[in-house]
Amino acid sequence: MKFIIYVSDYIMPFIFFYIIGLGILTKTPIYDEFIKGAKDGIKVVIEILPTLIGLMVGVGILRASGALNILSGYLSPITEVFSLPSELLPVVLVKMFSSSAATGLLLDIFKEYGPDSYPGRLASIILSSTETIFYTMAVYFMAAGVKKTRYTLAGALVATIAGTIASVIITKLVF
Repeated sequence: MKFIIYVSDYIMPFIFFYIIGLGILTKTPIYDEFIKGAKDGIKVVIEILPTLIGLMVGVGILRASGALNILSGYLSPITEVFSLPSELLPVVLVKMFSSSAATGLLLDIFKEYGPDSYPGRLASIILSSTETIFYTMAVYFMAAGVKKTRYTLAGALVATIAGTIASVIITKLVF
């Protein structure tokens, strides 16, 4: 364990000096390349900003309106069969759109049940085992100019379901 902590303390400085050293050896203008990359990054942010704003507003409306709580109430008989408390269904659904909104829901669960409770631990593991599908697709496909997503959404939804199921199993086994 101490080795991992040691490596984690020094990996970023090592990578930083490695890039500088490689740039010096290959006689690459490092600062100019950095500035060019930063300009490209700003262009990408400007291009995807409307999509990000739309996603954030949509998630905010769903959360504030109580629609997620109503949905979780209707689906609670199904989720209870799989040992997934219905209170965590909004976390699973919101995580597909926004990690920060899902973290806000996680904090609400911590306040209500506590971080060491079954719902608190399970929600934490779910957030670690799933991805922000729609956010990621919007950002990367928009930046890359991808028009046809093929099976990306279906595969990501299957992976989210698998991550949620694995989270329930892990939480039951470990805690």
